[in-house]
Amino acid sequence: MRITYFIKAFKELDTTELYQILKLRNEVFIVEQCCPYQDIDEKDLISYHLMCFVNDNLAGYTRLLPAGVSYDEVSIGRVVVGPHFRGLKLGKQLMEKSISSCKELFGSSTIRIGAQVYLIKFYNALGFAEIGKPYDEDGIPHIEMIRE
Repeated sequence: MRITYFIKAFKELDTTELYQILKLRNEVFIVEQCCPYQDIDEKDLISYHLMCFVNDNLAGYTRLLPAGVSYDEVSIGRVVVGPHFRGLKLGKQLMEKSISSCKELFGSSTIRIGAQVYLIKFYNALGFAEIGKPYDEDGIPHIEMIRE
């Protein structure tokens, strides 16, 4: 099994990569989670897109956002591992790569995320701590978390 990572700004994505990203996000966030919402937003245009490929298939993805876009801090969003690639421990690798990439791209070590509540322990293990109270986002309980 060959795992490779690529990070590209929106303008650097080719049409096939963009299609794969949007297909994966749609498959998980809209269809699997039964959550009709506007996934494609203006934030994609000013973000970096971290793609994880397993044997040339898009297996995971995160969106890396500069400070001032979603939060005052740098942020990681749209964290997803495709259903066919779960169980390979890609989620942890994907987040570790995302965290280090945020430091390289934005020069900031503080990262804020909006996490699904059921993933609190996963993000705690990566150094994130809960802040504030849980809130509803499109019918799914979320909580803001920060990593200094």
